[in-house]
Amino acid sequence: MRAIGNMLWFIFGGFLMGLAWWFFGILAFITIIGIPWAKACFVIGQFTFLPFGREAISRKALTQKDDIGTGFLGLIGNIIWFIFAGAWLAIGHLVSALACFVTIIGIPFSIQHLKLAGLALAPIGKTIVNK
Repeated sequence: MRAIGNMLWFIFGGFLMGLAWWFFGILAFITIIGIPWAKACFVIGQFTFLPFGREAISRKALTQKDDIGTGFLGLIGNIIWFIFAGAWLAIGHLVSALACFVTIIGIPFSIQHLKLAGLALAPIGKTIVNK
């Protein structure tokens, strides 16, 4: 079922939003100072292409330890991210969620877009794991 869900997701919106994540990753990479955000963009972009069977969780919940992305610096990084790119990606996921929600078949895709919209607001300190 995951393979079918991922294939349909990729065709009906996942591809475009994955490219949007990679676009913001390239922009962040060009600035040099944004390289940590660029890395997160590429990882989450890959997750956006094929999200079913995986989920984004806090690294602190996974390792039971704080690191640079889960502490105060991660909070500052997420605020900077939200201002420059997070809000735009979240809006893109919300629009995609509304478009998918119109059909009954698209409701699971809509829910996934809403999860990704939340991730787009604050991606620093998160990691992608298999379910």
